[in-house]
Amino acid sequence: MNSESKPSAPDKVACEVCLKQIPVSEAQSEEAQDYVVHFCGLDCHEKWRAQEEKETGS
Repeated sequence: MNSESKPSAPDKVACEVCLKQIPVSEAQSEEAQDYVVHFCGLDCHEKWRAQEEKETGS
């Protein structure tokens, strides 16, 4: 009995800003103090960074 192996779907993560599901290999990450956040692109990263600065007053 031959069992064909199907390629498994790549692990995905949600963009921190827009929540779009993206493959881990495509995600851009930003390491914070105790966690890592992922972004689908520079636009979402910039929105996140601006929000963080607004909340911390930096």
